[in-house]
Amino acid sequence: MLPYTYLLINFFTIIICFIFSFHHKIKFNRHFGAFFKASSLVAFVFIIWDAWFTKIGVWWFNDRYLIGVRILDLPIEEILFFFCIPFSCIFTYFCLDKFFTLDWKPMPEKIFVITSIMLALIGSIYFREKIYTFMTLATTAFSLFVLYFVLKAKWIGKASLIYLMLMPGFLMVNGILTGTGLESPVVNYNPAEFLGIRILTIPIEDTAYGYEMILWNIYFFYKFKKPEGAAEPLIVEA
Repeated sequence: MLPYTYLLINFFTIIICFIFSFHHKIKFNRHFGAFFKASSLVAFVFIIWDAWFTKIGVWWFNDRYLIGVRILDLPIEEILFFFCIPFSCIFTYFCLDKFFTLDWKPMPEKIFVITSIMLALIGSIYFREKIYTFMTLATTAFSLFVLYFVLKAKWIGKASLIYLMLMPGFLMVNGILTGTGLESPVVNYNPAEFLGIRILTIPIEDTAYGYEMILWNIYFFYKFKKPEGAAEPLIVEA
């Protein structure tokens, strides 16, 4: 099992959501194309970030848990991570948004966004010598500003609440990757480049890293998805 550990983590992260995508009350399968376009755009940026951090030694991967295939010096399992995790998160967001009303009122959402931006900026400046902390907080502040004030995304509060609801799953998956239940971590972090504050075995920066990744996936997914109730294209045979 050891060489397939990371691959199995990706598989079990996505499989239940994938199966229920075809449920007649959900029909998320109609939006697979939109999801793939969105996740590919976001993954491109995060993979470059990931490859850079791997190259400069901010984090590295334990070969004993990998099948050995690499792209841009990243394990193929790490590449898949940027599709599997967003798939489960976007599927969950889609379902909760479909069946429940979780929208925030404009003023509380605005206060939340501004407060989050300010805290992230202050944190990035104060901890600027730790590159993972600095980059994650700075880009999270940038992402929130652009999404809310430039792109006029009015679902930041709802997405943040759903991300919080997804936290137990995040802790389980990321916990295993960072060493919970294993003899050694799948992903190792340079202690000089992050705060050293962990939730179980997970660097606290990972929560912000995942948060902004999911926010951008949501944004592009809804840019590309078909409207609910849209008819399937009619295929006429010659």
